[in-house]
Amino acid sequence: MKTQVTDLFGMNVYTEKAVYVGDVDDVLLDIDGKKIESIAVGNLNPEIADPKGHRGYLIPYRIIKVIGDIIIIRHISSTFRKTGTEPRK
Repeated sequence: MKTQVTDLFGMNVYTEKAVYVGDVDDVLLDIDGKKIESIAVGNLNPEIADPKGHRGYLIPYRIIKVIGDIIIIRHISSTFRKTGTEPRK
């Protein structure tokens, strides 16, 4: 999977269960390893994300499944609460 890093900015991020997570704000690079370490996702979906005072999430590159017109990541149910539920307190 090859793509330009700059092409990732602004892309929509969804889970493999078609749940919108947010948009790519930034990309963290591992210069020594010559690879992408993670993507910074902002504009979080308030229905599923519980940012706990943060403006976004860092999504490890290893959980990205597909990059195309959108980015699809593995759905990790412990990270994303179900749509329509109240945040945990």
